[in-house]
Amino acid sequence: MKFDELRSIGHNIADSLGSGIGMLIGVYEMDVYGEASRSPEGFITVDFLSGTTMGGKPSPYLARAIALYRDALVGLCEKHGASPSAFRELTARYSVDTYDRRFLVTVADHQGHRSVDEYVGTPGKRPRVLDRLGRVRRKYKTST
Repeated sequence: MKFDELRSIGHNIADSLGSGIGMLIGVYEMDVYGEASRSPEGFITVDFLSGTTMGGKPSPYLARAIALYRDALVGLCEKHGASPSAFRELTARYSVDTYDRRFLVTVADHQGHRSVDEYVGTPGKRPRVLDRLGRVRRKYKTST
């Protein structure tokens, strides 16, 4: 399994939760960004492999949705020709800043590859930055 395919799965599941509709788990309305912004920590980090959270404490309703996403990961991986066991880490950190909704997706595999990709808005898109020549470019990912 190519690492970029694992990154794609990570983006898809994180974006689905962030969309607030939850089509991947059946129509299920939720507001992870609202709950993150109301939490004292200002963020909620979701571990899709275990169905748990860190940072802000989700409502029971959102916690149930996160557990459903953990279960839905198996089907999403099958559609991509992968297995959830290919992941060593799959988390998304949701927050709201002055300008937009943001989520950081962290994906790691068992071969030591790891990436942290940032997305803004709904649907999640890569942020744009100016390069040294003043051109608008996608912000580079962080990989190891």
